[in-house]
Amino acid sequence: MITLEELNAGIVLVIDKPRQWTSFQAVNKIKAAIRNIYGIKKFKIGHAGTLDPLATGVLLVCVGKATKLIPQLQDGEKVYTGTIVFGATTPCYDMERAIDQTFPYEHITPALLDEKRKKFIGRIDQVPPMYSAVKIAGQRAYEYARIDDPTVTIQPKTVEIKEFDITAFREGDRLDRRHPAGMDDLDRRHDKPSLQLYNNPQCIVPEYLPQVDFRIRCGKGTYIRSIARDFGIALGSGAFLSALRREQVGGYTIDKALNLNEIQTFFSGNRLTDNTISVSSPYHLRINSESTPFEDGQIPDGSCR
Repeated sequence: MITLEELNAGIVLVIDKPRQWTSFQAVNKIKAAIRNIYGIKKFKIGHAGTLDPLATGVLLVCVGKATKLIPQLQDGEKVYTGTIVFGATTPCYDMERAIDQTFPYEHITPALLDEKRKKFIGRIDQVPPMYSAVKIAGQRAYEYARIDDPTVTIQPKTVEIKEFDITAFREGDRLDRRHPAGMDDLDRRHDKPSLQLYNNPQCIVPEYLPQVDFRIRCGKGTYIRSIARDFGIALGSGAFLSALRREQVGGYTIDKALNLNEIQTFFSGNRLTDNTISVSSPYHLRINSESTPFEDGQIPDGSCR
């Protein structure tokens, strides 16, 4: 069992966040397990970089004095894999909202994809999604998005894309005219056998639309949803993200990640393993001062998703 002294000294848990869990919920599950096992109410805990609810993968959860490492961990490079759908858009650039517009897609070819993806490599200006935690005049952007305030805009910021590779291309059904690219057809979603209903009922992906699988290595603050949107624009179409998995944060990789349903057993029955790194490890920066305890609702957010 990990001792209370080890816990307070600081550990970094490498978690595989499941789909449809917020990062906040994942941290709260770990917090509840620690309270239950150790019988303590106040301790330091936080995560080092938000993942969207529909994304999965590496979420670093810092406990004890390791919370002082959160800024450094957020600065680490991220590696993402996922899927982008072309020919349609959603307001949030992923599947949390229904398709709102459709676009031509028949002209998209592997050669065009390769030409346009190269323009995203390097330092680029990116506008974060309105459905995000970016602050505008002291409020989160998603608060403005929910009331559909057209007067509010987000300023672009510079991010760095170090690698952007297309790993698969599915061109869809270019000859399928049973389902024209119109909203009336998309609204009749439940009786169309060629439409695939995903876990989140807000959005579906028409099977005839082209899709690509990708791998991106990027720096801090990059919104992969915005890359999907901008990639669609660059191709003369529209696009949104249908799947996202964070494979790596800094030196932490998904193959070392701990499943959330193993948390209770992990704390009660194991000592430090590959899933958990203590602050005293030579792979971590040294902590020079005390960190402040985080109460419920005060878990720090990162900016990479």
